[in-house]
Amino acid sequence: MLPAGFIFFQAVHNKAKRRLFMEVSACLSDNVAEMQRLFARDRTLVQRDIAPLGAPQVHVALFFCDGMIDNTRINEAIVRPLTLLASDCTDVMTLVRGVVQINEMKPCSDFDTLLHSMLYGDTILFCAGSAQALILNTKGFSQRSIAEPPDESVLKGPREGFSEGILLNLSLLRRKIRTTHLKFEYLTLGTETKTTCCLCYIDGIVDLRALHAVRARMEEISLDSILSASYVSECLYSDLSPFRTINSTERPDVVAAKLLEGRVAVLIDGSPVALTLPCVFVECFQTAEDYYTSVAFTAIARCLRMLGFFLAISVVPLYLAMLMYHAELIPEPLLISIAQARRGVPFPTLVEAIALLVVFELLRESGARTTAAFGNTLSIVGGLVLGTAAVEARFVSAPMVIIVAFSGIAGLMTPKLKASVITVRFLLITLAVAAGIYGYLAGLFLLLLHLATRSSFGVPYLTASAEDSMLRVSWRSMQRSGRFVARRRNRT
Repeated sequence: MLPAGFIFFQAVHNKAKRRLFMEVSACLSDNVAEMQRLFARDRTLVQRDIAPLGAPQVHVALFFCDGMIDNTRINEAIVRPLTLLASDCTDVMTLVRGVVQINEMKPCSDFDTLLHSMLYGDTILFCAGSAQALILNTKGFSQRSIAEPPDESVLKGPREGFSEGILLNLSLLRRKIRTTHLKFEYLTLGTETKTTCCLCYIDGIVDLRALHAVRARMEEISLDSILSASYVSECLYSDLSPFRTINSTERPDVVAAKLLEGRVAVLIDGSPVALTLPCVFVECFQTAEDYYTSVAFTAIARCLRMLGFFLAISVVPLYLAMLMYHAELIPEPLLISIAQARRGVPFPTLVEAIALLVVFELLRESGARTTAAFGNTLSIVGGLVLGTAAVEARFVSAPMVIIVAFSGIAGLMTPKLKASVITVRFLLITLAVAAGIYGYLAGLFLLLLHLATRSSFGVPYLTASAEDSMLRVSWRSMQRSGRFVARRRNRT
């Protein structure tokens, strides 16, 4: 196997040897030869030469990628009008532009831009005698239809979600925010993939400091490939904290709501995930359904999620700390019951807890990576069978199985904090085993200190709105709040 350094050197050397793309020539044969050279041994490139009998001065060559274009549009709007062309006009390019029935066309003389457009589904038209080519919008590749995101399903509310096509995703946002203040800024990222990214915001409402910071960081991204939103997310904020400062969603209504709050959204072509930022900690406990249910139910649901997060990171460390260092704090009947349950278990309490936590995560991951029906069966039946068999075989104690299962179920209430729960839980377990309940309390203090010192593009991570944090006020009260009035004033 070749070393990584040698492979990297060879890649750089090969890029340096590549011939620079030429400019479009007035000679049609030169342009055709260049296209054939660039797409040598590529059978997806389709070439169509057209020489109308009624206009002998016109010689046209079309190039497009098979499978990425609308064949009907090319035949009816380009090939047919050019074939039936009859004119003696000497301005060939003007004549062709007047005949082709395509709404979106633009001239271009740079081969790099032409190739980028053609590889995205456009058709390139070269004309003899013209030093410019035409980029014709003939995109027709198949896309996934609009469907509800499986990880963000709701009982009440819209059932639509983003797909992999960026234009379709932008149209979903435009349908929800019908204002000229909604702005879309396009960027091209990835030196090889040439991925189209879009920066979305509402002019007059957006936090300008966050907008400038996001735009500057995206312009600094220098990767060879951008294949999904996670590439951009890591480049925008690549720290080691388990608490993310960039939110992600597949729901257009969520992105529209974030934009109306003054945030910035980033959409990537080929990815159904949209990034919204700045992101604060309280957003991890909010769901899309909170805004389609009553205020009272939303308050109860959010309190349960916050309680679930606290229990998920605290139950196992507290149990270990009290059992190993502070047994006198446990009621005597309960302590006797735990001691009897642990009789015959060959492993220490810490090893027992770590093993059960690992098994729980294995079951959850295996259930998530299989089909929905089989995954649910695997998670439930596997957990019951393994748990019962392990207790009966005296590998683990029943109280520890209950504690770990309760901690895992509590963590499922906050899926956005999955990585955070796992990381913080093991850190608190380490401190609790080392110093008992004092280590656990020290860990909570360090966790709070870490959250208090974090920020997301200039916004403190623990920032929370009085109208929409643990509790959500009514829409009428929220619309009358000072922050909305201030934003409207900024627009005017």
